[in-house]
Amino acid sequence: MVRHFGINAVDCVSTYEKYRHSRLSRRHFPDLRRRGSGPNPSPNESLESKASKRPWAIQSHYDHPGWYIVWRYLVDQTETLEPGRPVVIWRVDVVFLDKSDWKYEKSGAGAAGGGRTHTFGVKNAAMKLRGHAVYQRQDVIVRDGKPIPRNGVDS
Repeated sequence: MVRHFGINAVDCVSTYEKYRHSRLSRRHFPDLRRRGSGPNPSPNESLESKASKRPWAIQSHYDHPGWYIVWRYLVDQTETLEPGRPVVIWRVDVVFLDKSDWKYEKSGAGAAGGGRTHTFGVKNAAMKLRGHAVYQRQDVIVRDGKPIPRNGVDS
């Protein structure tokens, strides 16, 4: 759901527009394309939206090269960060990923059904994302691999 809000926001305020696929967009790359780029945008004109509660992992069902916007969010049930907002975006990264940045991650998908579909993950995602944050809340820190409210704690 967070990813779809991000797609709508980028479509409204940037040079990227939703890529209206002939089939369901959640199954196709990219989510957005540079306005005027035509029906088959190049990797440089493609923008895929990803959302994750995990601070560094990026996963996809394909390993396409292109621009990726990654929305990091946390579920703050106590609404410590913002009253009335139990879901908060705490970091947004924009990064170009090549096919070589992805690694295949084995899944439980099989001919008999069940399990997950094939998945790719970004190799060394924390290193790859270093310096690519376009937005980051200062009141959120990563501790023990999870984003949490800072609550006055210096890191």
